[in-house]
Amino acid sequence: MNKIALVVGASGITGANLAEKLIAEGWETYGLARTPNTEIAGLKPVQADLLNKESLEIALADIKPTHVFITTWMRNDTEAENIRVNSLMVRNLLDVLSANKSVQHVALVTGLKHYLGPFEAYAKEGFLPETPLREEHPRLDIENFYYAQEDEVYDAAERDGFTWSIHRPHTVIGKAVGNAMNMGTTLAVYASICRETGRKFTWPGSAAQWNGLSDVTDARVLAAHLIWASTTDAARNQAFNVVNGDVFRWSRLWNRLAAYFGVQAAGFDGSIHPLEQEMADDAALWKEIAEKYQLKENDLSRLATPWHTDLDLGRPIEVMTDMSKSRKLGFTVFQDTEQTFYDLFDQLQAAKLIP
Repeated sequence: MNKIALVVGASGITGANLAEKLIAEGWETYGLARTPNTEIAGLKPVQADLLNKESLEIALADIKPTHVFITTWMRNDTEAENIRVNSLMVRNLLDVLSANKSVQHVALVTGLKHYLGPFEAYAKEGFLPETPLREEHPRLDIENFYYAQEDEVYDAAERDGFTWSIHRPHTVIGKAVGNAMNMGTTLAVYASICRETGRKFTWPGSAAQWNGLSDVTDARVLAAHLIWASTTDAARNQAFNVVNGDVFRWSRLWNRLAAYFGVQAAGFDGSIHPLEQEMADDAALWKEIAEKYQLKENDLSRLATPWHTDLDLGRPIEVMTDMSKSRKLGFTVFQDTEQTFYDLFDQLQAAKLIP
């Protein structure tokens, strides 16, 4: 039977990388977004608004996916609103797809806020789990839009009889423009500004993150994991962590990233220096840099998300993610994290997104 994929959020870091891999492996692949991705060869764009059920019904009327990959979300001012909006997006999508009864598997991408708490209580006292983080950890006793999204998938699966998988990456590193959580590109843009201005590449985060062990998720690893879980019988109806498979300390990697860009690194000095403050006045400067080097994107906010990078790098505990569950079931993809960053920086330069 032909495998027909619907990638929801195909313009983002996860969705774009997943779509490319699905197409390379011979899947018929549709990419749904409010602004469809038209840069991926072979991807069939679908324009729709997940908050508008009628728009979904029109857009998906003739599309009968066997596998649905939900890789998108929408940030709101409060967690209550995050829950309302993001659960509605999933519910609308699965309600509309229910009519054709074509869906065999739904994969949902969430993240480590499942363990660390939502934005309003992120990694704060009372919400600090034991690390390494394991899938067996119970839900926190606090509202969390990831839980609401999961519950929508579970309810639809029970109604329609499809299988499901939940994927919890750490910080996803990969190429995308206009993404709400984009540490890799944020650091690349910050380093490029430091090189242009002579500023130091200053560590923005906490002592715990600087000195502790950490891990991240290459978008290509996440793509492989999504396909693996959706096509492996033993992985059905389960939640999985997914990271590169190695660990690192920012105290070493920060200096290596600085060396890539030829800038001077400044490590943890006893204080947190949030990137949101460091880059607060850089929008006009980035326009000048973009014009000088003929870059394709001169809007700093489309590339850099310092608020999210601060959230990750400012945590008061080291954060590592256990991958034993996936390994035991046969997922063996591994990626060197330092190379993940270098590959991204090379991609951004080749795409004329950074100098």
